[in-house]
Amino acid sequence: MTSVSYENAATAALSSSAPSILQSMLALDDFEAEARRRIPRPIFGYINGGAETNASLHDNRAVWDELQFVPKSLVDTSARSLATTLMGHQFDLPFGIPPMGGTAMTCADGDVALARAAARANIPMVVSGAALTSLERVKQEGKTAWFQAYLPGEDEVIQQLLERVERAGYDTLVLTVDVSVLANRENNVRTGFSTPLRPSLRLAWDMGTRPRWGLSMLRHSLTHGMPHFENMGPRVPMISALNRQAGRRDRLSWLHVELMRKLWKGRFVLKGILDPLDAARARDVGVDGVMVSNHGGRQLDGAVSPLRMLPAIKANAGNMAVMMDSGIRRGTDVLKALALGADFVFVGRPFLYAIAVGGEHGAQHVINLLRSELMTDMALVGVNSPKEMRPELLLDRRAWDWRSAGVSIK
Repeated sequence: MTSVSYENAATAALSSSAPSILQSMLALDDFEAEARRRIPRPIFGYINGGAETNASLHDNRAVWDELQFVPKSLVDTSARSLATTLMGHQFDLPFGIPPMGGTAMTCADGDVALARAAARANIPMVVSGAALTSLERVKQEGKTAWFQAYLPGEDEVIQQLLERVERAGYDTLVLTVDVSVLANRENNVRTGFSTPLRPSLRLAWDMGTRPRWGLSMLRHSLTHGMPHFENMGPRVPMISALNRQAGRRDRLSWLHVELMRKLWKGRFVLKGILDPLDAARARDVGVDGVMVSNHGGRQLDGAVSPLRMLPAIKANAGNMAVMMDSGIRRGTDVLKALALGADFVFVGRPFLYAIAVGGEHGAQHVINLLRSELMTDMALVGVNSPKEMRPELLLDRRAWDWRSAGVSIK
């Protein structure tokens, strides 16, 4: 195997038609500052922020630094592969793109850009129930797409949406369970985000100084019409408030999960599980997988970081697939999650920042960067595949003790 530097491996896969700015994006964190310069302040704030004090948002990143690797030496890792089996389906990588509602505000046709990049890489992309692109169009553009639903506790609404999702050809349905009510996102108010965006001098300045974003949105609107929330039952114009959706999410309960399990014949995933007892109940209902998530720190502020709950949820999962999101930015983060019991992970905000910078090329570059990092990191840890990651390859530095680590002091 020819030795290639990390930078060269990451940038070599860039298409000749990709924006040149992507050549300077060497890690997922690099996209954030560039995206801030390219999209209006309210929209960037909506993507970037969490809820209330941002305590969960910050802990979602801090938790990764508490774990360190104990690598194995002199292991033949020349046969490394990132191929991963998830719920009976073979994917080329152990990560995917989660549902994100602000995609088409970040980049015109952003949902389609993500779906195409995911399909090309053979990884799942989950289209959001709050997307501004119809679930039918996303599935046509990306064969690996899943659908995520925000649903009220109303049997008729649930049945209608499930029938629509099935007709569109989806084989995997994700129900988000941690949005019974909209969170207190003070960040949205501070940055001027609302639906619809309210005219102001600051907003006019933001848009005027970002003409590329404004022109792309205008062209998209002329082609596809006024943006609508497309996947919440009746089409709701974006100029209407999102919380005017018919029905009450705070009525959604385990009885509705049981109903959905009976109605939906494909793979069924619950997203937003943090309690191991909830994971056990999902297992008993017949759910195929759970996504351990605190909604990227955007719902209950102070909710525990998913990585902390991962081992306990894995212990209660039985045959269910265990996935997780929130705070993943590096290949090493992916490996840590796999070691603690995740079968698969999802990476969110970096993909939104990437399509703001480079559209579909940006999304593809994020995939390439993570792939390159993972191939390097697996060799250095001493494993040949994601399934070889296990807890013994990690050390929690907060609890480190030289006696438990087998250190001999003379």
